[in-house]
Amino acid sequence: MSMNSIARRASRTYAMPERSDRLDFYIRDQTLRSAITERHKHDYFQIQINLGGDTQQHIGDVTRAFPTGAVAFIAPHLAHMIPHPAQSRFIVINFALDFLGLDIDAYDGRIDLNNVPVVRFPELAPFRFQSELDFQLAPADLAEVQRIVRVMMDIDGTRGFGAVGRLRGYLLQLIGLVCARYADSLLHLAALGERAVSRRGSVSKVMRHVLKHLNDDALSLRSTADAAGLTTGYVARLMKKETGRTFVQWVTDQRISRAKALLADDTRRVKDIAFLVGFRDEAYFTRRFRQAEGSSPTQFRAAQFAGRSV
Repeated sequence: MSMNSIARRASRTYAMPERSDRLDFYIRDQTLRSAITERHKHDYFQIQINLGGDTQQHIGDVTRAFPTGAVAFIAPHLAHMIPHPAQSRFIVINFALDFLGLDIDAYDGRIDLNNVPVVRFPELAPFRFQSELDFQLAPADLAEVQRIVRVMMDIDGTRGFGAVGRLRGYLLQLIGLVCARYADSLLHLAALGERAVSRRGSVSKVMRHVLKHLNDDALSLRSTADAAGLTTGYVARLMKKETGRTFVQWVTDQRISRAKALLADDTRRVKDIAFLVGFRDEAYFTRRFRQAEGSSPTQFRAAQFAGRSV
């Protein structure tokens, strides 16, 4: 079955009580519960460890190999499916966010992993970057993980006094082992993500300032950069990268767009509309408008009103 056909299928969201014996933490192997064979989601975190039986993982919009020794970190509310062939061996670990004891704000029980700083919460890094990385354990690490999960299964089976703390400790060991082995890749992806967030914030500041001051003929690259707390060179490169236009071209595009809206719904003179969108010279405004639209402002307005009267 292709990933496209899988993605088109409905995805049911499972709550912790539906797939776990307890509400905070649950660990099992392939013998204790039938695996879900349809694309689905759940409202808790899940780790799957392949101990034998090569297959594929379909997580989000990404499909990749999931061979023996691979580990999958599945975040809450992320559509996924990992089909397990006959005679395969695997471990599934389900746990609620608060089981880790992390001081993270969650809205309606959900967190945005893209906004969780990796340096502060490294435990969540593999879940955040599952779609970018294949977490494949070397034989020695796989043996250590198998030891850890056997201990966790024993502890979870009895749940005596102090069991929750021990389970949390072993779970963090498992996640920490993977983080240590993939530290360079995880930190690199985190840095890229932080730069992307910073870039989006900068673009938003620039665009908000421009749209707020379109009627000001003093609007410039310098004034916009100063308002956004950025250098003129950075703003120029940023706008070219994000819009494909130079700063001046993009500002002109916005002015012409606003002028079109006014011409279509406003009866004021073309000269006045030119002034409202930042042009102090009507002839220059008309020339730029004709370059952009193939007609003069007067012709554009006439066409708009003629179309309404039909």
